[in-house]
Amino acid sequence: MKKLLIIAGIVIVIFAGIVFLTNQANDEKLANNPYDTEDLEQATIDQLDDENYQNIVLPADLEEQIASGEPTTVYFFSPTCQYCQQTTPVLMPVAEDMDVDVLQYNLLEYDQGWQQHTVDSTPTLVHYDNGEEVSRWVGAQPKENIEQFFTDVVKK
Repeated sequence: MKKLLIIAGIVIVIFAGIVFLTNQANDEKLANNPYDTEDLEQATIDQLDDENYQNIVLPADLEEQIASGEPTTVYFFSPTCQYCQQTTPVLMPVAEDMDVDVLQYNLLEYDQGWQQHTVDSTPTLVHYDNGEEVSRWVGAQPKENIEQFFTDVVKK
């Protein structure tokens, strides 16, 4: 019985240590996050230091940008979406190479965007001009399709 209590105590100490270290790592990541809150889903926290997710836009800022009439390209994604996880590492380097500013809207954190921007699934890339939607694509896309979208829609 004594051995069982010792083993249980060790397991509890190890578990507490893991929780402590995870919370400490999350606190460090949250220190300079681009979101307007520190109450983020773990999947979002995990992406905070990923170079492909550094152009996050907040809902109010996006609405202001679209309403300004300036050409705006928005990538609607969710950190838990497997297709977004495949698409983002292709999309963002292409955008950088082609000098296209792609704002990233996290639908996991700001779920009002699903209805507000008529997003049915992720990933979704939408280009707005003069406050109106011009074009969109939905679903994982190969590099060639992304380049074609930027050439034909965004940079024309």
